[in-house]
Amino acid sequence: MSNLKSNDGIRLTYGVDDNPSLSEKILFGIQHIFAAFGGIIVVPLVLSSALGFDAKTSTALISASILAAGLATIIQARGIGKIGSKVACIMGTDFTFVSPSITVGSTLGLPGIIGATILGAVFEVVLSFFIKPLMKLFPPLVTGTVVCLIGLTLLPVSIDWAAGGAGSADYGSIKNISIAMLVLIGTLLLNRYGKGMLSSASILIGMVVGYIACIPLGLVDFSSVREASWISFPKIFEYGVTFDLKALLAFIPAYFVTAIETVGCLKAVGEVSEVEMDDKRIGAGVLADGVGSMLGGVVGTLPNTTFSQNVGLIPLTKVASKHVAVMAGIILVLLGFLPKLAAIVNIIPQPVLGGVGIVMFGTVAAAGIKTLSKVKINERNLLIIATAIGLGLGVTFRPEFISQLPEGLKMIFTSGISTGTITALVLNLVLKEEKEDLVQEENLEKTA
Repeated sequence: MSNLKSNDGIRLTYGVDDNPSLSEKILFGIQHIFAAFGGIIVVPLVLSSALGFDAKTSTALISASILAAGLATIIQARGIGKIGSKVACIMGTDFTFVSPSITVGSTLGLPGIIGATILGAVFEVVLSFFIKPLMKLFPPLVTGTVVCLIGLTLLPVSIDWAAGGAGSADYGSIKNISIAMLVLIGTLLLNRYGKGMLSSASILIGMVVGYIACIPLGLVDFSSVREASWISFPKIFEYGVTFDLKALLAFIPAYFVTAIETVGCLKAVGEVSEVEMDDKRIGAGVLADGVGSMLGGVVGTLPNTTFSQNVGLIPLTKVASKHVAVMAGIILVLLGFLPKLAAIVNIIPQPVLGGVGIVMFGTVAAAGIKTLSKVKINERNLLIIATAIGLGLGVTFRPEFISQLPEGLKMIFTSGISTGTITALVLNLVLKEEKEDLVQEENLEKTA
């Protein structure tokens, strides 16, 4: 165990390279899975519904998504040679790929989606070797804005969870909000005043208590658990694979967007883990994205990328160990083979997720603000921050704003994170800095 203390007084119980005990790794790993699991399975669920897949195909796609997320997480966190950032980063598929997958799947079916996933992964692998020039576009001004946006754009999701889930009949009911607040307050108290494991496992404890409290209230339906099989083995190319250039072209913009988001997410992980994320490490992380996506295609599911919602767990639990993320990956792989256990995690009530989500995503936004506090807030920088956050949040709150754009542009700007990131990148290049401000900014970067 280490007690790493940053210049601003935040202390980590476990640093990136520290290796907790097996029981601690399992507990901390489960916390990460609870935070990410909804995101991992919701994309295959949405895709299956949109393309009208039967129950067997839908189940196979979900199991494959869980398995691929586990494999990609292990590669990213543990590292294999020059592949992987070797930080506590959880992987899974992303909504950015839903639109191109529906487009491709409507004509070429699941085999076309799998083929485009594999070919697109090759594109991202190649892109990872050009991260150095890309990293020059990410000074603290841009990085802080992006990290802040990651948290802010996820907060509406956590509020929907806390209210019972978007579109639910009892949205915003006293019962849902009370459960969410119970989990939120319990998590905060444990994290702030608990000692040792009670503090580090506060997210998991809060969620388990909330889960149990929901059972007598009738908010947990175990029917899907009873119906799920005990063991399932994904079959390689079970539904075939079709390689088509048009399908690849549909996927490339999504891969480029998620590569940019991965750079921002890895920078965020570095910020909260007290680790310097240089271009070499970021490049290895993007390479792991590509390799993980390729594996996803091979086992029969969608591309994989970094999960920003897990970043908030690190400063809250004060556990930045990459070994914890590896354990989370191992557990995800096991869940990919054990549908019944996966179903138990899948039915976590939405208000329980909302209670911890509000704290976690708010923490990510706060980490971005911390980075921006080290940047000189002159007129130019203020304009960049304001415009990037304004457009990023605007697209998040009013997605219909881009509804009339061509499909390709809509896919790029449908995410508030990608919209804000691109805006910050472009404005940072276009709005030239005064010479004296540039010198002061360089001095600040050296001292930060």
